[in-house]
Amino acid sequence: MDALKEKIDTLRRERNAVILAHYYTDSDVQDIADFVGDSLALSQQAATTDADVILFAGVHFMGETAKILSPRKTVLMPDMAAGCSLADSCPADAFAAFIAANPGRTVISYVNTTAEVKALTDIVCTSSNAVEIVRSLPPDEPILFGPDRNLGNYIRNITGRENMLVWDGACHVHEEFSLEKILDLKQAYPHAKVLTHPECKRPIVLISDYVGSTAGLLKYAVNDTSTDTYIVVTEPGVLHQMRLAAPGKTFIPAPPSDPSCGCNNCSYMKLVTLPKIAAALETLQPEILIPEEVRRRAEGSIRRMLEISARLGLV
Repeated sequence: MDALKEKIDTLRRERNAVILAHYYTDSDVQDIADFVGDSLALSQQAATTDADVILFAGVHFMGETAKILSPRKTVLMPDMAAGCSLADSCPADAFAAFIAANPGRTVISYVNTTAEVKALTDIVCTSSNAVEIVRSLPPDEPILFGPDRNLGNYIRNITGRENMLVWDGACHVHEEFSLEKILDLKQAYPHAKVLTHPECKRPIVLISDYVGSTAGLLKYAVNDTSTDTYIVVTEPGVLHQMRLAAPGKTFIPAPPSDPSCGCNNCSYMKLVTLPKIAAALETLQPEILIPEEVRRRAEGSIRRMLEISARLGLV
C-alpha cells in the first residue's frame, strides 16, 4: 500500500495533477487526496489551482462538473462505471420532455445531474443552498425542480412554494435508510442527535435534529457541543472525516431497511480505488470530454447559481 501511495505521489507531481476526493469514497482514497469535500466545492477549488490535470475520485457527474468549470484542464475519472443513481434517474431527453410539457417555469436542477441536464437548466443548486436559491425567486414564480423528489419536497415544505413541480428521481442510498432502525438507535443512545441529508425521505427528516448537506453535517457534528454522539443519516464515507475532525465524539452510521444489502454504502463511490487512481494518472485515461455547446450552457446554469449565492452572501 505504501508503494502504491508513493507511486501516486510521484505521478501527481509529474502530471502536475490535483486529486479531489468526495466524502463518500473509501477512507484510503480520501487520505491521499489534495482536497476532500462535496462535489461542487471540489470543482471550484480545482479551478483555482495551477494544476494541468484534475483527477476526480468520485462519480461521473462530478467529473463532468469539474470539466464544465475547468474546460482547459484534463479531467480524469478513475472508473467511468462510477455513475450515480440520482443522476441516472433523470435522463436528459425525458427531462427535456418534462420541461416542454410544463412551459413557463424556471428550471432548477440539483448539482447531482449530468452535463446534459445542467444544459437544460436555468439555475443549478446544491443541497446547502437550494432553499435560499428558491427563496431568491419571486414568491409566485413557477418552478420546475429536478431530479431528487425528497430534496424537492423538502424545499417545497420549507419555502411553502406550492407552485413547484418536482421530478420523480431519487438517490438509492438515501432512499434506503430505515426510520424504524433509526428510532431504535435513538432509544439505545438517548443523548444522540440525528443528522440527516435532505435527500432522505420526509419521515426521517422530521425526526432529525439537523438537516443539511454532507459538508453541513460535518460542520455541525464538529462544532456542536450539546452532545458527543451522533446518528449520521447519509453515506457513511463521511464518518471518516467526522472522526478525524472530532476524535472524541461517537458517530453511528444509520442502517438501511435491509442490512444484508449494504445499501447505505454508495456502490458507485466504492469503485474508486487507489490502483485505479494510479492507473488513471499514468495513462491520463479515462478522460471526461463534453461537447462545447453542452459545456457552455451547463456552465451558464452553474454561474447563475454562483451569482445568486454571492448576492445572498452564501458560502
